[in-house]
Amino acid sequence: MKLGSAMIPAWQYAIILFAGMLLMLELGRRLGVRQRALLGDTHGSGLAAVEGSIFGLLGLIVAFTFSGAAARFDQRRGQIVEEANDIGTAYLRLDLLPADLQPAIRQKFREYVDARIEVYRALPDMAAVAAHLARANALQREIWQLAVAGGQAAPVAPVAPVARVSMLLLPAINAMFDISNTRLWATRTHPPAIVFGLLSALTLCCALFAGYGMSAASERNWLHRLGFSFVLAAAVLVILDLEYPRFGLIRIDAFDQAIMDVRETMK
Repeated sequence: MKLGSAMIPAWQYAIILFAGMLLMLELGRRLGVRQRALLGDTHGSGLAAVEGSIFGLLGLIVAFTFSGAAARFDQRRGQIVEEANDIGTAYLRLDLLPADLQPAIRQKFREYVDARIEVYRALPDMAAVAAHLARANALQREIWQLAVAGGQAAPVAPVAPVARVSMLLLPAINAMFDISNTRLWATRTHPPAIVFGLLSALTLCCALFAGYGMSAASERNWLHRLGFSFVLAAAVLVILDLEYPRFGLIRIDAFDQAIMDVRETMK
């Protein structure tokens, strides 16, 4: 998860949130004990309505962020398979080019797929990611130039071979380039940071109210405290792992095999 300008693992953020909730539970309990000593039985008047509103809002935010993260997770997995299909289709259609021009562009295809694989394999090293992206973008330009030149070099008579290159090969290459950009921006698409900030703030606020409600008990119930904090921290951890599937425990790296399988066919 991005915290300020730094990226911290989701599990570390969940541990911090877990510790924060335990502190807020204790603070809430102490406030409750003090209020009970000052006001007696009237100290909790109207508290149930406030608690219900805040806990309800927390449930809404958890449902909203989980649903969005799960949808984006599935979308990103689908885009990996789509890119693999687009690369495979474009590579097959290189057969439309004159035979003497195919080796050069096929080699560029191999280098391009290698660069695309390394882009996501290099995470979370953003400097390496940027270098591999630059290499892939440069190869896109070279592949396009070779494909256009190959279409122009196709036999002029009959005209059909030229038309096949223009109508079949170039759109397939263009689709291959488009999905790479779509995947890049899908990786960068996340809810505004304020949404996660609100989720964390509500979680801590609910812990405060829960601790306040536990103040009626003479002894601290650690099972309830630890269970409450663990469940909410685990929910936040799952949401963040789904939202950042290249950094946490829930990952989509296995789907990269689809592109690797296409690369194997290019040997």
